[in-house]
Amino acid sequence: MRLVAIGFAILVGFPAIAQDRAATLADIRQQITVFEVDLQQLRRELSTTGTAMEGGASVQGGPIERLDSIEGELRRLTAVTEELEFRIGRVVEDGTNRIDDLKFRLTELEGGDIAQIPPTEPLGGGALPVPVSPIPPPSDAPELAIGEQADFDAAMTLTEDGTPADALAAFDGFVSTYPRSPLAPEAHLFRGDMLIELGNQAQAGRAYLESYTLAEIGNPGLAAEALYKLGGTLAELGQTPEACVALGQVPARFPGTTAAEQAQTALAGLTCP
Repeated sequence: MRLVAIGFAILVGFPAIAQDRAATLADIRQQITVFEVDLQQLRRELSTTGTAMEGGASVQGGPIERLDSIEGELRRLTAVTEELEFRIGRVVEDGTNRIDDLKFRLTELEGGDIAQIPPTEPLGGGALPVPVSPIPPPSDAPELAIGEQADFDAAMTLTEDGTPADALAAFDGFVSTYPRSPLAPEAHLFRGDMLIELGNQAQAGRAYLESYTLAEIGNPGLAAEALYKLGGTLAELGQTPEACVALGQVPARFPGTTAAEQAQTALAGLTCP
């Protein structure tokens, strides 16, 4: 009965793990290792009891052969998880390095101190990448501080009824007062728009990059728009290779968005390396 229980756990348990989308690759690899140990133990027991179990006859497709087949599948799945871990790691590393490079170049264009550039968090917050398709917003509205929404609305009003300089000052004050606000990504996006109107392309690019960084996980639609505008700003600054990278990431990371379509149109007008 013990042999049957172990075999049943291996045959039934593993598909359940493979279907559990909440499990990480590391979890799956750990479970595969556990099953491999169980298989080895089961093989040792069958090697001493298999003859009696089969009535002294050598039967093709018996318990040992079935174990061989299961072990082969486990080795294949182990190789697949290792390949996925490697590929995901490369994507995260490459994407993070690209953001780092954009920050460096924008700081150079502004004449800032590159030594003061803060380190970039790995894409996805250091965890496995999140789905790139648009994610619906949470049902519950984020909790705002007293006066936070009113200050944001006042800054928005200035984008239509005031001057770009007035609106920029209002958004600057907002992100300074509420740096962790759920409205901060949108505020940085409008800061970039106002800086564009004032002719300050380099600082606008930094504002768009800040908006993208803050909105990447929680608000993919806004992140796509910020990344598209960053690419356009880099193109205006003559940074064509960097513009191509930024614009190319929009349809790759946020397919199906309006910004993705705009980015593909913009790419068609650039001579990318």
